[in-house]
Amino acid sequence: MPEELLRQGVDWLVLLIEAAGAVVIGVGAASAFVLFVYAVARRDTAGFVRVRLLLGRFLALGLEFQLASDVLTTAVAPTFEEIGKLAAIAAIRTALNYFLAREINREREELERATTSVDPTKP
Repeated sequence: MPEELLRQGVDWLVLLIEAAGAVVIGVGAASAFVLFVYAVARRDTAGFVRVRLLLGRFLALGLEFQLASDVLTTAVAPTFEEIGKLAAIAAIRTALNYFLAREINREREELERATTSVDPTKP
């Protein structure tokens, strides 16, 4: 009986964390879309880099929430099949986060170079 209560509690927690991840990604996508439309309207090409950075950060955070829910899914009496699935999912999401973080850093450096290369003393 206590194991069944624990499993139900974890199931609810997994559902909440998955929902939080989805909300984070949704809010990030909506925010990025608004900034994208604003950048297009102003013809601000540097704004595209800011949009990508913003969306990348939200995606990375959302993926972390999703990974947390996957870990919790296997927290209560996991089977070898569940552990194998978790390992595959964790590897994929970790790789996604790694490449996303690399892309965010590259975009941030590009944005910093663009901002510092502009000389405010020249007309």
